[in-house]
Amino acid sequence: MATPILDIQNLTKSFGERVLFRNISFSIAEGQHVGLIAQNGTGKSTLLSMLMGIEGVDEGSIVYRNDVKTGFLCQTPTFDPAKSVIDTCTEGQTEHEQHLNAKQILTKLKIRDLDQPMGQLSGGQQKRVALAAVLMTDPDFLILDEPTNHLDLEMIEWLEGFLSRGNKTILMVTHDRFFLDRICSVILELDDQTIYTYRGNYSYYLEKRQERLDNLRANITTANNLYRRELEWMRRQPQARGHKARYREEAFYELQAMAKRRIEDRQIRLKASTVYIGSKIFECQYISKAFTKGNRADATESSVVDNQANGEQTSASEQKVILKDFYYNFARFEKMGIVGSNGAGKSTFIKMLLGIIKPDSGNIDIGETVRFGYFSQDGLKFREDQKVIDVIRDIADYIDLGQGRHLTASQFLQHFLFTPEQQHNYVYKLSGGEKRKLYLCTVLMKNPNFLVLDEPTNDLDIKTLQILEEYLQDFPGCVIVVSHDRYFTDKVVDHLLVFHGDGKIQDFPGNYTQYREWERLASKQDAEGKKTNGRQGANSQQGRQGSNGQQGRQGANGQQPGNQQEDNKASSGSRRDGGENKRRMSYKEKQEFAQLEKDIDLLTKEKKDIEEALSSGAISVERITELSKRLPILNDELDEKEMRWLELSELT
Repeated sequence: MATPILDIQNLTKSFGERVLFRNISFSIAEGQHVGLIAQNGTGKSTLLSMLMGIEGVDEGSIVYRNDVKTGFLCQTPTFDPAKSVIDTCTEGQTEHEQHLNAKQILTKLKIRDLDQPMGQLSGGQQKRVALAAVLMTDPDFLILDEPTNHLDLEMIEWLEGFLSRGNKTILMVTHDRFFLDRICSVILELDDQTIYTYRGNYSYYLEKRQERLDNLRANITTANNLYRRELEWMRRQPQARGHKARYREEAFYELQAMAKRRIEDRQIRLKASTVYIGSKIFECQYISKAFTKGNRADATESSVVDNQANGEQTSASEQKVILKDFYYNFARFEKMGIVGSNGAGKSTFIKMLLGIIKPDSGNIDIGETVRFGYFSQDGLKFREDQKVIDVIRDIADYIDLGQGRHLTASQFLQHFLFTPEQQHNYVYKLSGGEKRKLYLCTVLMKNPNFLVLDEPTNDLDIKTLQILEEYLQDFPGCVIVVSHDRYFTDKVVDHLLVFHGDGKIQDFPGNYTQYREWERLASKQDAEGKKTNGRQGANSQQGRQGSNGQQGRQGANGQQPGNQQEDNKASSGSRRDGGENKRRMSYKEKQEFAQLEKDIDLLTKEKKDIEEALSSGAISVERITELSKRLPILNDELDEKEMRWLELSELT
């Protein structure tokens, strides 16, 4: 059995009358990758802070193994604003190798100006620096709170590979379900003040959680039936004895507690059928936009706009191109995803659409019936002394669902997992994720017909994401989603705009998984093209060498008139071309060459079968996970064998 790195026994935490969890116990063994799942506001981040000694413990014990080196990434890191990026990452480290390691990780996370002060970085960039600072220390036990927030898709895939290598122990909180599925081997669920353990990945957790809830419902139904009979017995006065049997009374109260348990189970899906949008949505008429390099990509672009207004000119080499003569006509009921690297211009594009930023040239023509609902990446500032229900009632008392149906503000909040008690809490009592969820409710409560959502999945719990996915799938208007959450994007959008940077934008007809499959197939075709060109090059080189050798032999035999010394030079030159640089294959190399051709054919066939299976949509999640892990290994093996084949082909 693996050695426990962390052991939790009977842990309890509350804030005033609100109990987050009571008497929870679990342990984490060496090498385990554990994901912690819970609703917003139930204590995920608090639990991680308790493990690091930042938050106090009400009851229970937290025991680490003596020799464990721990690294912690908190949800909202804070730094000395005057310190540089590299100094922040390598604080307390003096070895050259550690500095080099920090630079490599920061480069992977697209932090390139290592001397920039931390105070000049955006919140997302600071989170990436914090992640790099944790990873470069090479801890035995990583505790990560939302590590994928503010990472683009390329960075997330790199982080997946980084965490999968080695034998590190990991405990993480994340909303990224693909990330959970590929990294974690154990899922801990914090629900109803209790912890539940599932020994498998996220797909396994979904299956076993449903089984647990079905069993719980059956137990509650049985308890209710028995409770009615026992209630009658409790109400009867004792006949012969002065009191009832104590053991039966105690059993009754346990039965009563079970019978009164409730499971949050939404059976309805919100369908706002009254939303109307005309046939004309918006048309981007050859718009262009560029910013001065050196300005933060996510900062307010007012400084750039002010410079332009003051007549300050910048050279083309100093410009960062976001869009260049971009044309697009948005269709009615379209649901589009926008993906790309951080800083490629995704948020800038939607701010131009909303009129927050003006394009340098071109025009955006928006239809008269369009009513935007904008969910910003930056969030919304609430009055801390205001109650949750009042925030929504300030917008509307109810939302019209059409056909005589409507939802009150309270019912709408309850649909998004705000209990009646939470609705009457003050805003300052909400967690960061709950505030993001409340902000989302304020956007949807306005009943827009065109939703523009910029990173809506950040800090939201998985259950809320599932509700939002259902809402967007049924939404009868238009949707634009900027998101790095692959699972969410696959569920919601029907096509993508891929921002490649430098003004290059690709319109792809499909979701993100289909786009990645298309990329793999394109890479495969490129590799096969290079392989074919390599074989042709080797054959043509062999032909040229044979021709040169024949000419050399003719000169050496005296068939061409000339100086004997020149003939000898020609002869020796032909031997250098055909002898020293062109040695023959040994017997073992011939056997290896023949085997390589067989192996390459088999691996190519296996790769084709995997790609067809992944794009078929007819295999289980477990099989998808298995094939997704096999494919990169297969690609590496195929590249290695093809490279060796090319080396040996020059000797044939």
